[in-house]
Amino acid sequence: MPTSYGLLSTYPPTQCGLATFTAALLTHLPEPGDQVSVVRVLDEPAPRPADEVVHDLVADSVANASAAAEVLNSFDVVIVQHEYGIYGGPDGQDVLSLLDALYVPTIVVLHTVLARPTSRQRAILDEVIAAASMVVTMTQTARSRLLDLYGIAPDKVVVIPHGAADHRGAVAPTVITGRPKVLTWGLLGPGKGIEHAIDSLALLSGDGLDIDYLVVGQTHPRVLARDGEAYRRSLQARAGTAGVDDLVHFDGRFLPVAALGQLISAADVVLLPYDSLEQVTSGVLIEAVTAGKPVVSTCFPHAVELLGAGLLVERQDAAGIADALQRVFTEPGLSARMSRYSAVLAPHMLWPAVAHSYRELASVVTMTRAGTPL
Repeated sequence: MPTSYGLLSTYPPTQCGLATFTAALLTHLPEPGDQVSVVRVLDEPAPRPADEVVHDLVADSVANASAAAEVLNSFDVVIVQHEYGIYGGPDGQDVLSLLDALYVPTIVVLHTVLARPTSRQRAILDEVIAAASMVVTMTQTARSRLLDLYGIAPDKVVVIPHGAADHRGAVAPTVITGRPKVLTWGLLGPGKGIEHAIDSLALLSGDGLDIDYLVVGQTHPRVLARDGEAYRRSLQARAGTAGVDDLVHFDGRFLPVAALGQLISAADVVLLPYDSLEQVTSGVLIEAVTAGKPVVSTCFPHAVELLGAGLLVERQDAAGIADALQRVFTEPGLSARMSRYSAVLAPHMLWPAVAHSYRELASVVTMTRAGTPL
């Protein structure tokens, strides 16, 4: 029987991880006859980009939130992307009145589950979960936090991986130099740890190993509004001071899927030097693993859970990053072993498999709401 899905999230042309996630889910979720539409979350009004966007939820508009709930209630099931920073009010608390107004089955996808939330963040997440028919986390780590720290019933939380495009057939761009290539991508801002990666390149260069390091991504819109390009300029200055400005290359674009796939294909290693100890979900990590690339990462929770054959280093540890990169490029067989491990994980994390899991979960919540025995 055809199903109609309403997705509540940011959406392209907004350039952020949740928008990209939702666009991919919309593409892969429907089966023949299904309908998938988006209620788009915005900071301020903007022209509608496409027919699939049926309503806009503009921050700090109570009337708009009521209208958004009315639209979402016209679907068989609603899938809500939750992140504290995208909804109106302190810590995004305005989403609560919208969720309370929904009477159709609702799946909430949690992109952040904090181990040490503020009291307000904890209260908001408790209410979000209470309003949901089912909750999705993208890692076992996040699910365990909900069970152990938030006291959520185990049968209300399921794990569905983030989802990734299949970049394995992407054609790499023309090679400019013969040096090994390391790639970091994503929205740029403090906390990404790029400065420690730059310092690691200086250490490696001093030992005779020059690496081309490509940092791809525009500055996060909220960071750009607050600080401009100060962080990017500080990184460029740091590379110059360290004497590796010829090895560090910045590309400030938010790349479409195909172009990103080409860059990942050209990389020898993907580096995630993040400072955060809270990050339970990383789309970049999933994309790197499903592409079969060796990954060097700091010990944030998603990386610890996923990288059984990856190389983990401590946060803010340039020497540790340098040692790990040198191992990948010099230790016989290591890079191939890391890629083989990734190949085993990849099929379960590509978008077709992930979308199938969402369809199955939607079927469960709609049948449960209808009182159909499972």
